[in-house]
Amino acid sequence: MHYLNEFFTALNGIVWGVPMIVLILGTGLYLQLRLGFMPIFKIGYGFRMVWKSRQPGAAGEGEISPFAALMTALSATIGTGNIAGVATAIAVGGPGALFWMWMTALVGMATKYAEVVLAVKYREVDANGEHAGGPMYAIKNGLGKRWRWLGTSFAIFGGLAGFGIGNMVQANGISSAMHNAFGIQTWVTGVALAVITGAVLLGGIRRIGRVAEYLVPFMCLLYMGCVGVVLYVFADRIPGAFAIIFTQAFNPTAATGGFLGSTVIMAIQKGVARGIFSNEAGLGTAGIAQAAGATSNPVYSGLIGMMGTFIDTLIVCTMTGLAIMVSGVWTSGETGAVLSSAAFEAGMPGIGKYLLAVTLSLFAFTTILGWSYYGEKCWEYLVGTVSEKPFRILWTVMVFFGAVLSLDFAWLVADTLNALMAIPNLISILLLSPVIVGLTREYFAAERASG
Repeated sequence: MHYLNEFFTALNGIVWGVPMIVLILGTGLYLQLRLGFMPIFKIGYGFRMVWKSRQPGAAGEGEISPFAALMTALSATIGTGNIAGVATAIAVGGPGALFWMWMTALVGMATKYAEVVLAVKYREVDANGEHAGGPMYAIKNGLGKRWRWLGTSFAIFGGLAGFGIGNMVQANGISSAMHNAFGIQTWVTGVALAVITGAVLLGGIRRIGRVAEYLVPFMCLLYMGCVGVVLYVFADRIPGAFAIIFTQAFNPTAATGGFLGSTVIMAIQKGVARGIFSNEAGLGTAGIAQAAGATSNPVYSGLIGMMGTFIDTLIVCTMTGLAIMVSGVWTSGETGAVLSSAAFEAGMPGIGKYLLAVTLSLFAFTTILGWSYYGEKCWEYLVGTVSEKPFRILWTVMVFFGAVLSLDFAWLVADTLNALMAIPNLISILLLSPVIVGLTREYFAAERASG
């Protein structure tokens, strides 16, 4: 076991190292250039499309509305990374890490757009009559038979990674938060989580979509409201916080208080890595959810899907980072969710830590739901729809075990597999980039022609 742990630790350092960061950022920048920075220029247009997409059936074929598909994708990405991940980036890389997180999101919007366009363009209808898509189908139907091994690789990595990073790790975070804040035993949380998760999953993507459609906006508004209170209390420090972020993005951060100091390289690495972990741009997961959305055009879905990266990183992560900065706790020496909790407590003494525990639990629970669909579709690609019910049962059982077990090794393996998902996805995006560009030009040419 010791050698196995060492192996995965070394492999994790490689797959989440500088080459992977360069590959993900490079792909996003390449796509931005090929698309003429359309994802950035069309942010306002994208928000309008999100608002219009709330009605199911009006846009074309699919199981749920495009809005519900976006909320399902956001349910998986808005999670512990937005709270603990941002805090860790600042605690290790300094405030400048936030700047590089923003840069990651801006190029990541193009990557997310491309993932969704390809997922919808090459989606299939499975044996149950439901739409199935994602990088594995884009590779299979877009690149041809000789590339099918690449799609299979993605499905294997995704199908296994989900049980760790999207299931057990999230359940463990919820049970820990509930125990630390309210003294609830982990097994009690585990049973409750398993029951609720099972009740949602048995209804398939339609029920997941309905739950996400209401729960994700609610939890985001709740969280932003709490952070808003912290920012209001320390409003006079906000301009200074932005000045520090921009300054320290390019200048080394000296040690101060409990903060041990950082470098520009560390700020870049932590900001980019945590940004990718948070919004999942480059991992290919969002396309799996958006492929179930009702649509008549892949570009329409892509414009809606890319807004997930904007919402996740440029709104939610930014608010978390600012709260940590203005409250002054970033120099305390703490890290992870403990640091975010300290920021909440500084702005809302006596109740801050409890509110953070509740929002963290909601974030993690929706991640369990979103990733359940990703994992299910990966296994469906590998063995067919026969895997559907056994997968849902196993997923529900693993939620309980995740809540009560120590998961250091499981986290390490899942995090490694999560990164490996990016490789086949990014290869397919680069090879199919002419298709993405062509579909985009056709869509906006038709938009201009229609007035």
